[in-house]
Amino acid sequence: MMKRFVLLACVCMISIAASAKIRLPQLFGDGMILQRDRPISVWGWADAGEAIQVQLLDQSYRIYQTKADKEGNWKITLPAQPAGTGYTLKINEKEFNDVAFGDVWVCSGQSNMELPISRVMSLYKQIPANPQIRQFLVPQIYNFHEPQNDFASGHWAAATPVTVKDFSAAAYFFALELYEKYHVPIGLINNALGGSPVEAWIGEESLKDYPQYYSELQRFKDDRLIDEIITSDQKRIRAWYEELYRKDQKMNADHWMEINVPGYWTPTNGQPENGALWFQKTFYLPDSLMNQPAKLILGAIVDADSVYLNGQFVGSTSYQYPPRRYDLPAGILKSGENTLVVRVISESGRGGFVEGKFYGLEFHNQSVDLSGEWNYQWGAQMPPLQGETFIRWKPAGLYNAMLAPLFNYSIKGVIWYQGESNTWNPTEYKDLFVTLIRDWRKQWQQGDFPFLFVQLANFMKSYDYPTESHWAELRESQLKTLALPNTGMAVTIDIGEWNDIHPLNKKDAGKRLALAAEKIAYGENNVVYSGPIYESMKIEGNKIVLSFAHIGSGLMFKNDGQNHAFAIAGADDKYVWAQAKIENNRIVVWNDSITHPVTARYAWADNPGNADLYNLAGLPASPFQTEKTIQIETIK
Repeated sequence: MMKRFVLLACVCMISIAASAKIRLPQLFGDGMILQRDRPISVWGWADAGEAIQVQLLDQSYRIYQTKADKEGNWKITLPAQPAGTGYTLKINEKEFNDVAFGDVWVCSGQSNMELPISRVMSLYKQIPANPQIRQFLVPQIYNFHEPQNDFASGHWAAATPVTVKDFSAAAYFFALELYEKYHVPIGLINNALGGSPVEAWIGEESLKDYPQYYSELQRFKDDRLIDEIITSDQKRIRAWYEELYRKDQKMNADHWMEINVPGYWTPTNGQPENGALWFQKTFYLPDSLMNQPAKLILGAIVDADSVYLNGQFVGSTSYQYPPRRYDLPAGILKSGENTLVVRVISESGRGGFVEGKFYGLEFHNQSVDLSGEWNYQWGAQMPPLQGETFIRWKPAGLYNAMLAPLFNYSIKGVIWYQGESNTWNPTEYKDLFVTLIRDWRKQWQQGDFPFLFVQLANFMKSYDYPTESHWAELRESQLKTLALPNTGMAVTIDIGEWNDIHPLNKKDAGKRLALAAEKIAYGENNVVYSGPIYESMKIEGNKIVLSFAHIGSGLMFKNDGQNHAFAIAGADDKYVWAQAKIENNRIVVWNDSITHPVTARYAWADNPGNADLYNLAGLPASPFQTEKTIQIETIK
């Protein structure tokens, strides 16, 4: 039977304390998870001088005394508790049930951390629910004036078959791995926001070292400016759509043109064309497929779509990223000829059906391919729509509103998945990311707590020759961040998708984060928690010999081909593909055309499709370049 505690904070008149009205942070609620084995802060607000009583109900009790200060703030520190469930926490008149002690992880970043289980369920046959894993979903708001002390809303949710679909996928798979190993409750504080750049998560004081961002923060402290921008954006967007709907013509049977789906419509004079287009596909189904549950899968579409099947509306998606998976009502499909119509709205840039995705029907045990020749016609041609100003991404706004209210809450550590929005300036990212980690650690006052992060996955087009790459440079900045103590990196260069910035394989990302946690947060010294990390190089004649850390029991190439994503260059910095082989757990690279090699790179591309260096534990090597990567030394 679980050991029980009663913790009591009181003043002389308990009856007064019990009847007083207090306010508590949104983080406190039924089902909350508090950090085990660490002193716990319980805090809130009340009338000045008000008596506060705290009880953690069980078989015994201790007594503490406090009262609200003259501003109405109060705080009590409870002694550390072991892992356990089923507690009731009473604070004056407030009572919270099903409270647990476990490990609390802050899960932050942009859309690849935010991405919910519901978006990846098509990849996995079954995702187990586990009510010992619980999520607090932070409201997605911003504030540029000052750090906030609470959220406007929020509650703890246990991972049931119904609620688990709303959990961060990367965080949930991470938590599943930890729970399976340690069997303690796992709390996930999900405070990610799609598209957010790193500077949005850094506090004002730390941004003073970055005049561009500090100045922008001061500018957006003007609420009138924000109102003007929002009003102007809404007016412009509303006018564009009103004109689009006014101009959009009904389909004309004589105006069809042909297009291959997936694909993009042909731009005029090299310039993309935007507006509304109607697409049509006629297909035939046998009697055997009637009366079966079916889904219509339409890959991904740029930008928005409305879908009609045999004249009946079946679904709509308002922006380009989500996969189009529409459940079809019974009776909508017909034996024989069926007609699918898709209205696509393209706001700017190149519009169309994203290549490399499945377009068709899914039944219980078979599928019907709908790719190939379609018909299309213009409904309304429009000038490009200037997008909205993403005010919520401006510097410090998310730090103040989505992060600062957490600083009193004891945690085990942070997992972070972000960087895509900073690839426009990848070399700056290292300094910004280091600043963020130091800033968060300073504010939490828990020392150098574990900070684990995901390196950017492979994405976009692959090339058959060495290239320059902003994505590779940002991965390099992430790699260098490992110089900070108690940091760990999950390499995902092998589980991305060339045509989707949101790869579905969050299970491996979560598993690799969990391996890093086993070492860095839980002190498992025997675990192989990282793939090979470049350490040093040595030039021997026309060859470069590369040494690595984290090789485990050895190195391996997964593929049999000659090109393993290594490239070398001489003094002219012109890279060519290199041959590579493993000798004594080092990598030897060379190209006979370069007699005096100077530098080497590995997997240096947006999407290095042939990156196949792993350790024998099955963990991929991080991309790197030798001319900029030095042996990682601890940052003081």
